[in-house]
Amino acid sequence: MTITRDTKTRQKIEKAPKERPVSPEKKQPSVYENVQRQFNKAADLMDLDPSIRQILSTTMNEIIVHFPVKLDDGTVKMFTGYRVQHNDALGPFKGGLRFHPQVNIDEVRALASWMTWKSAIVHIPFGGGKGGIQLDPRDYSEAELERITRRFTYALANNIGPEYDIPAPDVNTNGKIMAWFLDTYLSLQPPHERQRCVHVVTGKPVESGGSLGRDKATGQGVVFTIEEWAKDNDFDLSNSTYIVQGTGNVGSWAARLMKPHGAKLIAAEDITGAVSKPDGIDPDEMAEYVKEHGGVAGFPGAEAIDHHTFLSTKCDIFIPAALENQINGLTASLLDCRLVAEGANGPTDPIGDKILQDNGINLIPDVLCNAGGVIVSYFEWLQNKRSEFWELEEVDAKLHKIITCAYKKVRDTAAEFDTDWRTAAYIVALRSLETVYKERGIFP
Repeated sequence: MTITRDTKTRQKIEKAPKERPVSPEKKQPSVYENVQRQFNKAADLMDLDPSIRQILSTTMNEIIVHFPVKLDDGTVKMFTGYRVQHNDALGPFKGGLRFHPQVNIDEVRALASWMTWKSAIVHIPFGGGKGGIQLDPRDYSEAELERITRRFTYALANNIGPEYDIPAPDVNTNGKIMAWFLDTYLSLQPPHERQRCVHVVTGKPVESGGSLGRDKATGQGVVFTIEEWAKDNDFDLSNSTYIVQGTGNVGSWAARLMKPHGAKLIAAEDITGAVSKPDGIDPDEMAEYVKEHGGVAGFPGAEAIDHHTFLSTKCDIFIPAALENQINGLTASLLDCRLVAEGANGPTDPIGDKILQDNGINLIPDVLCNAGGVIVSYFEWLQNKRSEFWELEEVDAKLHKIITCAYKKVRDTAAEFDTDWRTAAYIVALRSLETVYKERGIFP
């Protein structure tokens, strides 16, 4: 019997395990447990010093704040916010703030750990931190979100600082929210100190001290690493197809920046649904549509598809740019691509990793692939400290140099240890941190 592509897709979907709540005795590992498994695998392979391993396997500080905010209707609601500071051996804690209903201390621990590895891999002087508030921003007006942000900033103010812990945008946060955060923090400082604190957050609007190129930085880094992979594999991007999961800042910019290469976006998915268009979705038109309608569902000329069909779409490159654990033991076998370029943090769990490897699918891990955001945040931080302003060409050139150098280091480390790229990336980070701890020693 001749099996067509559509038949293959249906068979893969029919055979795929159905996602259902797991029983307590078969509870899925948490995001932080997955991070620890990845960390331990790399530490074992490189024979990381046991004392340093113990330090790096533990977060340094965990801040949980509960704070009241008056809503538009006059009622008061309590919110819970988090800030986890994982490690600062290489420099100040650095990491985003996300607004999402699933934010919890376990997730924030994982995200803070990834930030430590990410900064070490790209060799910038930052440590790892992360934070967020447990809420769905769609449930609140802009005025309410401003009050929530300002009250959260007030609650965190003694635990952050421009030389200590520097927040940035993440899921469901943006330059406007960073501007509110900055303004609140500055109002809490003595007047003569305020101009020296502008770099307490990055990802600000350019007019408020932000950097050119910061809005597209994470997506730009994703595309720069894809370009390097294409060179290594003698792959022609101009004839390629790709799909994107997540149409927020990262996914949207990655799609738009793939467009000049001649690559064709044939499917996209976000919280509102998934769409397919084999003739190609224009990324610029998609970005405008999402901005106006809140998601990709209903995009003109595209066919609505379900989640499994989206993941089964045959393509060359898959860019997951949504939330964690999207590629797992239930879904990884559906993928029909040559490369997964992780724009999101932690989109693939350890079981998903193994399935991708077994299926011969290449992977550029998140701690390398999406590091463009923290790199350009570092540039913004430097510009603020020096009272400088860099042109976009300079920002892009510096970003390209740093992330391609990191790409080559991870590639060479994978070959050195005969291991997968995620483990190799962790080894690059752990080597750097191990060297610093051995040089400085442990106080007292």
